[in-house]
Amino acid sequence: MIPKVMSWKRDTVADLESLLTSGKTIAVIDIHGVPAGSMIGMRATLRDSMDIRVAKKRLMRLAWEKVGYDLDSLEQLFEGAVQPALVASDGIDSFQMFKDLKATEAGRAAKPGDVAPHQIVVEKMDTGMGPGPIVGELNSVGIPAKIMGGSVHIQKRTVVLEEGEVFEGDLGMMLSKIGINPIVTGLRLIGTLEDGVIFRPDVLDIDYTAFESDLIGFAAGAFNVACNIGWFTPQTTPVLLAKASSEALAVALEVAHLSATTMPHLLARAQRAAIGVAGSLDSSALDDELAAMLGAAADAAAAAATVAESADAAPAEAEEEEEEEEEEAGFGGLGDLFG
Repeated sequence: MIPKVMSWKRDTVADLESLLTSGKTIAVIDIHGVPAGSMIGMRATLRDSMDIRVAKKRLMRLAWEKVGYDLDSLEQLFEGAVQPALVASDGIDSFQMFKDLKATEAGRAAKPGDVAPHQIVVEKMDTGMGPGPIVGELNSVGIPAKIMGGSVHIQKRTVVLEEGEVFEGDLGMMLSKIGINPIVTGLRLIGTLEDGVIFRPDVLDIDYTAFESDLIGFAAGAFNVACNIGWFTPQTTPVLLAKASSEALAVALEVAHLSATTMPHLLARAQRAAIGVAGSLDSSALDDELAAMLGAAADAAAAAATVAESADAAPAEAEEEEEEEEEEAGFGGLGDLFG
């Protein structure tokens, strides 16, 4: 006699098949430890970008095989998942899915029986809490504390648990009181399957700020190399033309080549040279125009020197005024002291 399959199981497998064929990015997540209320809110937040289905592993395997996926890939995605769920998306890739799921994670206080996900360290610090029973409670779980300056201080850096050790008693609660909530809850991505390739979180976890900074640095370096070797592109051509124009002008001025561009520069240089020569001559050898030019140059130099002296003197005067104010304040204080 063939055993009768319950209708809800058939419906669940059919629903999972529909899910697996609806998206280009398939993933397995772990929902272990996520409260039901939080789970509802997370699913509502993510509904626009992905679909999430919770089911038994056996039913997931049946649906996975029915849509033609390799069962070994699912077993790989199940690794590390305590309570797995399937996720599918047609609008986002693996990287964006990881980023969206990562945003659901939050720390909570550890409960007795929870396993430390990493080394739990309490740093030496001022807790900001006032004197009270908290001092004895902290000491009772191995966190050295005492009252200093009206508040509770952790006396030294203390490792309270190593990775993989189990929380016992009130340790988790006491850590939470000083702001340490080591147990992360959320929709933790185990891995994704996209175009036949499995992506793990360590590959998908990208620092986008650092990545953007690296791209800008690489682009700047490439642009600099292209300009130095004279590689003409739509981006480098304006810079290369400006550089060539500047170098051509420098050569033309060096050889005193006369053109509409170089003439103003050459005339200005000749005028400066003439004034320099005139300045070394006796005043009787100068005509009125040269004398006027020398006088104007001297006046300009004197004005520049005056401005520079004023700029140097201003901070000194400000310091003297501050010192006088401090002295006056000091004498006023003595006068008040002696009546």
